[in-house]
Formats: sequence, C-alpha cells, structure tokens
Amino acid sequence: MPWWPRAALFWDVVLGVLGTVTFLLDLGADLWTASQYVLSGCYLWAALVLALLGLASVALQLFSWVWMRADLSIPHAPKPPGQYLALLHLLQLGYLYRCVQGLRQGLLVWRQEVPSQFDLAYADFLSLDISMLRLFETFLETTPQLTLVLAIVLQSGSAEYYQWLSICTSFVGISWALLDYHRALRTCLPSKPLLGMGASVIYFLWNLLLLWPRVLVVALFSALFPRYVALHFLGLWLVLLFWVWLQGTDFMPDPCSEWLYRVTVATILYFSWFNVAEGRTRGRATIHLVFLLNDSLLLVAAWVTQSAWLPSGHLLQRLLPAAGICFLLGLALRLGYYHWLHPSCHWEPDQVDGAQGFRSLEGHQLPQNRRMAQLAKNFFPKARDEAALPRKGEVNGVL
Repeated sequence: MPWWPRAALFWDVVLGVLGTVTFLLDLGADLWTASQYVLSGCYLWAALVLALLGLASVALQLFSWVWMRADLSIPHAPKPPGQYLALLHLLQLGYLYRCVQGLRQGLLVWRQEVPSQFDLAYADFLSLDISMLRLFETFLETTPQLTLVLAIVLQSGSAEYYQWLSICTSFVGISWALLDYHRALRTCLPSKPLLGMGASVIYFLWNLLLLWPRVLVVALFSALFPRYVALHFLGLWLVLLFWVWLQGTDFMPDPCSEWLYRVTVATILYFSWFNVAEGRTRGRATIHLVFLLNDSLLLVAAWVTQSAWLPSGHLLQRLLPAAGICFLLGLALRLGYYHWLHPSCHWEPDQVDGAQGFRSLEGHQLPQNRRMAQLAKNFFPKARDEAALPRKGEVNGVL
C-alpha cells in the first residue's frame, strides 16, 4: 500500500482508540462525579447524573441491538451468536463491543499490504455506526449533564475544580462528536471529498460557538426555576418531535424503532440542528435557528425579570453578553461554511435506494451502511445540474 493511504488508515485507528478511551474516561468521570455528590450530601444531583447516564446507555444499546439485528444479512461479515449479542447489550456493553470490533477491523486493514475492497468497505461500515452512536450518546447524556453542572455552578455561585474540568471537556467533546459525525457522512459521498484542516476547524468552531449560548441559557433557567425546567423541556421537545414526525423519517428498520430515532432527534434539536429530511435544508435550518433563538431570549428575559438574585449574578452580567457575541460569531462561521465549504454531490439512485448492491473485484457484494448513506443524502445537497432535473412525478419540474 502506498505511504499516504497507510498513514491515513493508521490515523483512523489512532482516532478510534482515542474515542474508545475517551468514552471509558467519560463514564468513569460521571460515576466519580456522582460519588462526590453523594459524599457531599447532594443526593438529588447524584441521582440526576446517574439517571441521565442510565437513560442514555439504554437508548444507545437499543439502537445498537436493532442495527445489528438488521445487519445480520450482510454476506461474508462476522456474525456473532444472537444470544451473545443480546447478553452484551443487556449488560450495556453493546457500544463498547462495536468499538472493539471497529478497531480490530481497522487494524486488519492497516496490516494488509493490499487491503481488499470488502475489508475497506466493512471498516467504513463499522466506523459509520460508531460515529452515529457517539453522536446520540453525546446529546442524550453529555449535553444534559453539562447543562446540569452549569446549573449547579450558577445556583451555588462557586465551582469545584472537577466541575470546571467537566464543563470544558464536555463542550469540546460535543463539538468533536459533531465534527466526527460530519466527517463520517462525507465517506458516504460518491466523490468522497476530504474535509481539510481549515474546514474542520471552522466546522468545529461554529458548532462550539452556537452550542455554548444555548446550553448557558438553559442552565440559567434550570438554576432559577428547577421545578419548571422539566416542563420547559417537555413542551419544546413535543413540538420538535411533532416536527420530526411531519418530515416523514424512515431511518430505522421497523416503525416501532423509528419512534426511538425520532425521540432522539427531537432531543438533539433541543440543543442543536440535525437534518432528517431530503431536499434543500436552508428553510428548515432557518426555522429551527429562529425558534431556538426566540426560546433562548425568553429564557434570558426570565432571568432579567426575576426578583431573586443568583449568587453568580455578577458573573452572568459578563457571561450573557459574551454568549451573545459567541452566537453572532458562530452564526457568521456557519454561514461562511455552508456558502463556500459545504459540498454538493451527484447522487445516483442505486447508491441509496438499493437497486443493486456494490460488488468488489472478487464478485462479493460489498457492505454499505444504507442508514448513514441516506442521512448523507439528506445532509449534502444535490448538485445544481442534478437538482434541476425533473423528479419522479414531475414533468419539466412541474408536479
């Protein structure tokens, strides 16, 4: 194998190892934080940390189990016994098993002088699922826990060193998960355009700068009205869930598990943008951005009109203007990215719809992650010449 592809494969393996180690460290940090809350007598905070950790883990195992059951038909791929897989997911080890499986496949490909097309395709197949599960875990567990820690800090007016460390690492981890998911989607494109270092930095920064103000204002509302934050989340979440349902998602293999996906997407949309429907997304993204912005402004207004003064009130007088500046800067970077750096593609019907499977030179059908391929088709727009062609049911562009 030439030097450059081998180096790229080695870097992918290193990132996979780091991602797995980070997942284990984050799990250990959550358990340690909960134990510190118990020792300090804050049993409610400890229970909330453990509840978020448990709910996210159960959802993650359900996604992994449903996908593995649906993927058992992939030819020539390793097929562990069904009872073994069920036991792993029951013990909350399904995601970790996928990480180990992806690392083994990556090392197998890296060691080969001339990797087969099947091994390369199967390595991509596994890494795509791992990236998607990492994104789900980030917004189901890391982001709510980050909001909880910020609310505790704002309510108490002080922070321990482990809380500041948790806040900083969580913000970076969430932005990195979004970047990793975006890079994974690019591997599904027909031309597979690489995401350069400059574009990666811009994508990472605009997600970080837009996420920080949203998490801050939700944490502020949680510190002020701890009894009403659940109602606020539930109300917005139901609206977002209805919006996801109206877009007619078809991501999971059966209708029951599709609702699990919609529930998860609605949770992501509470904090950040996530596209689930094919077509031009500019209008939907604008509606979502305006919706979250208005909600965030209402949460800030609740703090301004509140008679009670938080111990961190003077700190908030500096944080909220800084959050506004971060939002404007992140919005500018986002607009610049989508205007100059977001690729458009020439999609072929059989690449997602499955008219015929991809085949290697040896004649074996290559595995294709159709879940992520469909999301990539939703996320990346069609090229202009292709978009101008009449769609099914249209004549000269008229329905």
